[in-house]
Amino acid sequence: MTAKYPNHAVLWDMDGVLVNTGELHYRSWKEALAEVGTPFSHEQFTATFGMNNAGILETVYGEDLTPELYEQISTRKEVSFREMVKGNAELLPGADILLDRFTSLGMKQAIASSAPLENIDVLVGELNIGQYFDALVSGADMPGKPDPSVFLHSARNLGVEIDNCIVIEDAIAGVEGARRAGMKCIAVTTTNPAEALAQADHVVESLHLVDEQTISTLLNL
Repeated sequence: MTAKYPNHAVLWDMDGVLVNTGELHYRSWKEALAEVGTPFSHEQFTATFGMNNAGILETVYGEDLTPELYEQISTRKEVSFREMVKGNAELLPGADILLDRFTSLGMKQAIASSAPLENIDVLVGELNIGQYFDALVSGADMPGKPDPSVFLHSARNLGVEIDNCIVIEDAIAGVEGARRAGMKCIAVTTTNPAEALAQADHVVESLHLVDEQTISTLLNL
């Protein structure tokens, strides 16, 4: 079968879009910060969800964040998260159908996540979805979302023009990052209410609601 959209791409956020790991991230952050005597509320977690570790810890500590403290907390958090996630990862509803749909349309696919690459690798393996992706891109060492770096880097990796990319996000910072990248964005309300994601080009309650017509309209095909 001839690919319909071989010059187009979908850039997937991971946490909250492909897999519901929000509570595991919160628990691992809370534990890592508690070890150094820093409280961390669910409200703080929600406000920083979608940022990379540097962005989250800069929000928590401000100018008091030292490189040593960053490394200590970030390493502890990620080791804890990877332990928690094994055996506890499931694709969010509709993700499997949409991954298949984009593949059948001939679109390239990448994960464009703020998470460390080790986390991406663990989750892709747990979910058995590696065959769908042409690139796995971590923004852990880039300027964090809403900076568009991880999306722009993903597009370059795939060899796809910015105008031909669609980002799928659940986080406010991610939606803003897609906008700054000049890419179309579909937001799913797994983490935030629709009104908080209003900058997205299309907002859905479930990935089940994303069809070929949605994609065609967004990309002006």
